[in-house]
Order: sequence, then C-alpha cells, then structure tokens
Amino acid sequence: MYDLIPGLPAGTEMVILFFILLALRVPVAFALGLSALYAMWQIGFGLELAGDLIATGISKFSLIAIPFFILAGTLMGSLGIAERMIRFFRVLIGGTPGGMGVVGTVVCLFWGAVSGSGPASVAAIGPMIIKGMVEDGYPKAYAAGLVCTGAALSIVIPPSIGLVIYGVIAETSISKLFLAAILPGLFMGLIMLTTLPFAKPAGGGAASLEALSPMPYMGRSYGARLWLSFKESFWGLMTPVVILGGIYSGVFTPTEAALVATVYALLVGALIYRTLTPRGLYDSLTNAAASSATVMLVVAYASLFGWVVTVEDLVGTYSGALLGLSSNELVILLVIMLVLLIAGMFMDPVTVMFICLPIVLPVVRELGWDPVWFGVLVMVNLAIGLITPPVGINLYVAANVTRLPIERVAKGAIPFLLVCLVGLAIIAFVPQLSLVLLDQAN
Repeated sequence: MYDLIPGLPAGTEMVILFFILLALRVPVAFALGLSALYAMWQIGFGLELAGDLIATGISKFSLIAIPFFILAGTLMGSLGIAERMIRFFRVLIGGTPGGMGVVGTVVCLFWGAVSGSGPASVAAIGPMIIKGMVEDGYPKAYAAGLVCTGAALSIVIPPSIGLVIYGVIAETSISKLFLAAILPGLFMGLIMLTTLPFAKPAGGGAASLEALSPMPYMGRSYGARLWLSFKESFWGLMTPVVILGGIYSGVFTPTEAALVATVYALLVGALIYRTLTPRGLYDSLTNAAASSATVMLVVAYASLFGWVVTVEDLVGTYSGALLGLSSNELVILLVIMLVLLIAGMFMDPVTVMFICLPIVLPVVRELGWDPVWFGVLVMVNLAIGLITPPVGINLYVAANVTRLPIERVAKGAIPFLLVCLVGLAIIAFVPQLSLVLLDQAN
C-alpha cells in the first residue's frame, strides 16, 4: 500500500495531507474529506464506513440551530429589519462627534445577537454602516476594519453558531455558554471604541444630525426623529429579547430558538413591515441554503477526520505532548491560544474547532479548567482569526462590499486586531468576566 510519507502513522499523514490540500486551494470541506478518506484507506477500513460516519456526524439535534440561525439573519437583512435598526442607532447617537463609529460598533454587536455568523453580518449590515461612517468623515478602510471586527464578534455574542458547535463537540451546556459569552462579547465591543479617537475623522467627525438622518426625518426635532425611528425599528430591536429571553426563561432551548428566530423574522416581515415577497423569500432561502451547506459540509467531512483522529489516538498523542511542554498551566494556555490564533489565520472557525478541540479538550479537563470559560476564550480567539490575514474571511467579504483591495481592508483592521488581542488576554486572565453571570444564575 502506498504511503504518502513512509514511516509516519496514517493519522499524522492525514494531517499533513490536509494542509497540503489547503495550500493547493482545495476547499476546506473537501480537504478534510479527502485527507480522511486517504487515512481510512491506509488503516485498512472499508470506505463504505464513510457514509455511516458522515450521517452520524451531522445527525446531532443541536446542529439544527446552524441553518436556522443563518436563515434568520439572512431574512433580517433582506426584509429591511437590519436597515431600520441601523437607522434607529444612527439617529440615537449618530450626531455626536465620531458618532457613526459608535453606531457601527453598537449595530455590529446588536446584529451578533441576531445573525450568529461573522461573514454573513459583514454582508448584511456592512454596506450601510460603512457608507454612514464615510459620510461622518472616517477613512473607508478604517470603517471596513470596524465592520469586520464587530461582525467577527457575532461568533461570541449569543446566540452564536460557534458556541453551538463548541457545545456539541465539548458536550457542554449551550445555554451556559450563551450566558457566559454575554459580558465578554460586550467587553470586546467596548474596547473597540478605544480606537475611534485615533481614526481622526475629517472635520472632527461631527457630521450634523441632519446630514446623517434618513430623508423621512429631515426637518424634525431630535426627539421626534428618535421616536419615529424607534417605532420603525421596535420589532427588530426585540429580536435578541425574544431569542435570549426565551432561552433563559426556559420557554425553548437554544436549538429551538433558531427556529423561533426564523419564524419571528417571517412574521415581522409579512405582517408588520410587509416587506416579505415571494422573490425575496426565495432569495433569502437560497442564500441561507448556500451558507448553511458550506458549514454543514465541513461538519460532515470533519466527522470522518475526527474518527481517524480517535482511531489513531492522535488526541492522546498530541494532548500528551501539550501537557509535556511544561508544568506551568499558563505556558500551556498560551501555547493553545497561539495554536488557535495561527489556525484561525488559515481556516474558518468551524474547521478549527473540529480539528483542534478534540486534541485540546482533554488537556482542559486534565488541568481542571472550566469548559464554559474555555469555550468563550476559544470563540474570542477564532473571532480574531476572522480579521487576521492571510485568510481572514471577514476581510475578503468587506473587500467585496467596499471594492477596496484586500490589503487596504487588512490595514484598516490593524487597530482593532491589536485591541482585540489585549481583550483576549484580559478574558484569559480574568475568568470571572465570563463566569459572573453563571454564578449569579446559579
């Protein structure tokens, strides 16, 4: 039987082949599947087992949340719900010096509680936020960097697709993960604001409220504008309340919340805003289906990859190697974070979790770390990966939205990358930031 690299175990060959395929620009899902099938062939297992493993991998009930959260976010964007929310925050704080930078940050965090997906958030709300920030005097590249970063926090702010997947892999309560991620997500948004004074918007960044307010509000007082925009956006602003309130009141589970969010978006679009059309619904369904298929293909082929990892005991080998690096827990944590950061530079968060978590979770358990706190830490890590070259997915989506070269968008994201690394360190060294709400709930 032919060996790719003679003398190496099939599992190690699989990992090497995976990265070779990535370097050859093979899509991540197929790189996972092909490398896993090669290893199964090397081990001598019948490839007919692959179908059963794939079916088992994607049949977990919690994974149903992924396509429905994606669909809910897509509907919110296409039905005008996102536009009304942005309009409200634009009127609320858009007239203050540099206000559109604050508006962009707040809207990105708010949208994270609706979408749960970083790239989808950039596509849905990016054009409107970037346009408003440029009107307020911000450089276009900086505005794109802010949207990239704020949207990346969608995988931290609950309900998060990333947290759902982490909960499935780590067999940890998704509700607890959602609760633990609230304060760290808000904290990351807060430290984003520290970059605004250094952006130096033209003219001090204090565009008039008249200039920034939508046409229907021209000539009205601030109070009237605020009330009108609030009335228009009320049902959109209620979305996180409905989703998170239902979860923590026990009305429905996080998985069921995804379906509730979708139905809620449809009802608001059809009965209240009356923006739901057959063509719009079709477009939303096809866009959400394409995005969901991308994620679920990774999940499906990752099940093959994970099976080989288990059979070849790569978990034991690599986790043992991590534990053997040092007796200092801090050193081990820094190594894990560095590995996740580097992996996030080249792969999407879902892939990173399926490849790395089976290896690092035994280390987490061995050292007695709280898996909920560690889950939040992983999400912040992977959010940073979404804005880190060379393969920061959000950067490419923003480049497409703004028509700017990827290099300029990446440069605009540098200030946010730096403050996010500081935020990651604080969340790592202050676990109580993630656990305080859980302690109060208990």
